Amino acid sequence: MLKSITISNKDILHHIQINCQIPEIIEQIVTRNIIISAIEEAGIKVETKELQKAADRIRLANKLHSAEDTWKWLEKYCLSLANFEEIVSNSLISAKLAAYLFADKVESYFTEHQLDYTSAVISEVVLDDRDLALKLFYAIHKGERSFYEVAHKYLQDTELRRTSGYRAIVCPQDLRPEISAAVFTAKPPQVLKPIVTCQGVHLILVEEISQPELDRQLRSEIMAHLFSEWTKQQYQQVEIVKKIEL
Repeated sequence: MLKSITISNKDILHHIQINCQIPEIIEQIVTRNIIISAIEEAGIKVETKELQKAADRIRLANKLHSAEDTWKWLEKYCLSLANFEEIVSNSLISAKLAAYLFADKVESYFTEHQLDYTSAVISEVVLDDRDLALKLFYAIHKGERSFYEVAHKYLQDTELRRTSGYRAIVCPQDLRPEISAAVFTAKPPQVLKPIVTCQGVHLILVEEISQPELDRQLRSEIMAHLFSEWTKQQYQQVEIVKKIEL
């Protein structure tokens, strides 16, 4: 049995190479340089107080509640204090550049893509027989049967039957286009007329539709998305010269 193993920089690079991770790492390096270049070009400055707050956020996110915790974390990831300061700086300049480029574009993007952030609570029964689905739909519509009775009788999956076909909260992108269109134009609580797809005949109860609110969290999500798309576009325009000795 091996008692000790010495790992060198060469070993790490070789491991990265044989695990096909080099393209991903190159993209990350190029993206970081794109961000740094854009920050310098825009003349964006980073204040000491901002760096301190960013460092505190990183410590909190990694549960580094003491200096000892921080040193152990640095040792685990083979980082120096200078490396930690670079991590803090990189996270901060990315956030500042994102805000500089897209803070004033969030509201218009939200208005244009509002449906993408809408969610619905639905329950679903998928049947093989369209005629049966229609018969059950009209029975529910007339109040002769409830959706939950139908789900308990016709769902084959035990777990789904226990929850009466409950699918929890879904967004438009979670559903097939023809189902999404029907769900997000419904007036809850409403059972939709059966929808036929390649998976079967869907009998769906739309229990609730939640309209999105452009709060702080959603603003951050949208800005992060816009920034990510921007970095991808910039990456495609950069000529990459590789000088890697393997």
